[in-house]
Amino acid sequence: MARTANIYTRVDPIVKEQAEEILEELGIPMSNAIGMFLRQIVIHNGIPFDMKLPPRRPLAHGERTKEQLDAEIQKGFDDVESGRVYSSAEVESHMKSRFNL
Repeated sequence: MARTANIYTRVDPIVKEQAEEILEELGIPMSNAIGMFLRQIVIHNGIPFDMKLPPRRPLAHGERTKEQLDAEIQKGFDDVESGRVYSSAEVESHMKSRFNL
């Protein structure tokens, strides 16, 4: 039984180059990264991340209806009530550790 299998695929050369640069900094060969991705597909029984279309563009304040604006404000209130909030100190600390600032 073979220990490995070959995969041949076409990818955007710019994306490949950007990925290679990042993986090089992480010390992970491209083949290992692809193998990790495939293992995660098996573990999750699907794609291991959300696949969503990005919003077309944020709506400016004047482009929202009163109902849309009220709904957005309510989301903020709901986040506060459920504890889904972070202090500015927590955000700053996270950013410093995340980006080695």
